[in-house]
Amino acid sequence: MSVLERLRELGHTLPEPPGPAGSYVPALKSGEMLFLSGILPFSGGRLLYEGVVGDELDLESGQRAALQAVLNGLAIVEASVGLDNVARVVRMNGYIASARGFYRQPDLLNPASELLREIFGEGGVHTRIAVGVYCLPLNSPVELDFIFQLKG
Repeated sequence: MSVLERLRELGHTLPEPPGPAGSYVPALKSGEMLFLSGILPFSGGRLLYEGVVGDELDLESGQRAALQAVLNGLAIVEASVGLDNVARVVRMNGYIASARGFYRQPDLLNPASELLREIFGEGGVHTRIAVGVYCLPLNSPVELDFIFQLKG
């Protein structure tokens, strides 16, 4: 079963890959590795949510934003090298715009990590950073970046 078929089976479709919001490339292949730039939770050309988690947004809204950012990242991979060429997800870095006293950054990213495992199986189990930050570009609640290992 292809990765796109697996995504559909799980009830997801890939959006159009978001373009860069600045002077950088969304993805860069180096050897067998694919590095993605920071990805925001755009949906239909707009941020799915805006604001700080634990203040303007609750945990569940932050989780939905992280899932959208994962789908955007997968769309970039599909456009760059094809999802079926991914051997494994090596790393997901998650940055969460967090209110003072909000300490549930790992909980916010767990559904995103679980989706990657559901899509890629053992190849979706990855290392991760979950960091709370003061603010993110465009008032986004979440920004993710990834490292993928590609099939030889």
